[in-house]
Amino acid sequence: MIRRMAAFASIAALTVSGAATGISAVRTTTASAATVDDCNDDWLHAKGSRLYDKYGNEVWLTGANWFGFNCSEACPHYLWSADADDCLKEIADRGINVIRFPVSSELLVSWMNGKPMPVSSFSCNADPAYTINADFCEADGKTAKNSMEVFDIMMQKCKKYGIKAFIDVHSPHTDNSGHNYNLWYGKAGVTTKVWIDSLVWLADKYKNDDTLIAYDLKNEPHGKGQEGADAAKWDGSTDENNWAYAATKCAEAILDVNPNALILVEGVEQSMSGAMAGDYWGMPDRRDNSPYIGAWWGGNFRGAREYPIVPKQGTSQIVYSPHDYGPSVYAQTWFDKDFTEQTLLDDYWYDTWAYINAEEIGPELIGEWGGHMDGKENQKWMTLLRDYMIKHHINHTFWCLNTNSGDTGGLWDGLGFMAGSGTTIKWNEPKYELFEKALWQTSTTGKYIGLDHQVALGKNGISLGEFYSKYSNTEGSNLDGGKKVNGNGGNNDTPVVQTIKISSTAGEGSVKLSWNSISNADKYAVYQNVNGSWKQVTETTGTSYNWTGLTSGTNYKVAVVARVNGTWTNDYSNAVTVTPKASTSSDDYPKNVKANYSTQYHQVQFVWDKVEGADKYGIAVYLAGKWRIQTSNITTNSYLTPKNLTPGMTYKVAVAARVNGKWNTADPIKNAITVTIK
Repeated sequence: MIRRMAAFASIAALTVSGAATGISAVRTTTASAATVDDCNDDWLHAKGSRLYDKYGNEVWLTGANWFGFNCSEACPHYLWSADADDCLKEIADRGINVIRFPVSSELLVSWMNGKPMPVSSFSCNADPAYTINADFCEADGKTAKNSMEVFDIMMQKCKKYGIKAFIDVHSPHTDNSGHNYNLWYGKAGVTTKVWIDSLVWLADKYKNDDTLIAYDLKNEPHGKGQEGADAAKWDGSTDENNWAYAATKCAEAILDVNPNALILVEGVEQSMSGAMAGDYWGMPDRRDNSPYIGAWWGGNFRGAREYPIVPKQGTSQIVYSPHDYGPSVYAQTWFDKDFTEQTLLDDYWYDTWAYINAEEIGPELIGEWGGHMDGKENQKWMTLLRDYMIKHHINHTFWCLNTNSGDTGGLWDGLGFMAGSGTTIKWNEPKYELFEKALWQTSTTGKYIGLDHQVALGKNGISLGEFYSKYSNTEGSNLDGGKKVNGNGGNNDTPVVQTIKISSTAGEGSVKLSWNSISNADKYAVYQNVNGSWKQVTETTGTSYNWTGLTSGTNYKVAVVARVNGTWTNDYSNAVTVTPKASTSSDDYPKNVKANYSTQYHQVQFVWDKVEGADKYGIAVYLAGKWRIQTSNITTNSYLTPKNLTPGMTYKVAVAARVNGKWNTADPIKNAITVTIK
């Protein structure tokens, strides 16, 4: 699928008295982030499809994107003609409770190595006659600090206004169009290890500052299936371009240093369709019965059904983060009708990403959505998606605040600065009006709800603590249609009791159990209900257990309990019933495959038992890490290879059968034979 090509226009900085676009020297800054308040009590965690604070209160992240750190300027755009305090104050006043800041791995590496990139197109001046971004100036009052110092100050200012933040790695390299690159490695010296190391470094730096609450591991991993190893995929392999594997390893490394951070994992562009037996990642596309199913870049989570993100620490910090756009960005096939919410679900949303939230697999945050207000189809799509997110408690960050996103525009139409009066921001009011309905706010009084327990969200908002102590049980919010709930305002040290939610993945004769972590728990125990009595299966310090040796097709009732402050709970109310998969072995594939060699002609004849009901047989050979079909038109139970194969070469060969129009390829591959040419 074609993803938008954001037209980041070349930028001319607004010239102001004393403004500077660089720094005179790069200097190393300390590794610990300055902390504005010491409570550090705003970290979040997941249960099912929802996010909660440490006291067990549900939260809703409703924010916007502000790009620039990912670009050559190495700082948020528009600080060449606007004051950061003025911008953040208006952002908070307008009810945006979280900002997604795109960055590059190259930028993070420069910080990690103590050589932060300089900023450019950045106006700062401490002169009382023309003061703009004074906090970002060096001692001379006119030279801008380096990019890491700018980021740190931005985080402090976000905290000041009750705004939370998270970063996304928009590209490995610093580039205003870096989002067009497929992968998280392969540019500017960034390897998979470097990508992980730089994120871990930042997570460790900010582990005691809950302003930076999450890490979006990579923006829109993408690429088409026929690109093979050059495209991001989602499967069960350990291949470097397997995004699911890389994201899991990165999540584990971050959670090792900050177990409280949320980890946002985006999707890919294409997945295997299963249209024909023997299709494989990297094969050429077909016009009909394509081997691939497409999506928006970062929007395809079809592979997560079979291969969810389950780090060793459990899933309590994992958030799935699709991106979704409308027809003004690209005329996708699901817009080729008078589309409705239901047609979008049927044709694209549900199987691609919405099932994750609907089936309580995990919470979701739509990391990018937005577009032009055309009064037509694109505006209709934005309204439908907005309403769906409200109805289904889906978190989101709108793309974007910036005016300079060519194919979407922004919430801002323009910014300017004048001495004495400060920054003037011209908002796109019709677009903001559409977006504003999806901001978290109280049902009757319309107060915007922040994510900080103590600091109110701007002049028109309240803190999270205030909402749950004064408003949640009187008027509720637009989350869950105004449902009123009793909450804990977070003004004491007694947290709401957390419950353990169990998820499971069935295998043949096994079940993998996973559950969320519980505060102050040092151990967990898995119990099985046997004839009405609970029997312990195992104890573990982790949040998952692979239960093997089970009877396929048999139901098992299991529960997980925690040991908190040295005391085991006896609550088995979280019990679930799990069922190991039955063996997939069947009689619809060839058995007793044998190879007869001809040393004279250096060829092989394969023979096998006939399969009842088979009208065709096929031969596949494992070459260069992929199963490749040699033929699928065999009508007898034998096959003779071409002559003059290379003596000494070894091949793995599988034979499949077509029964009732369907190919069983799994069993033949499991039972493949190895032959060496003689």
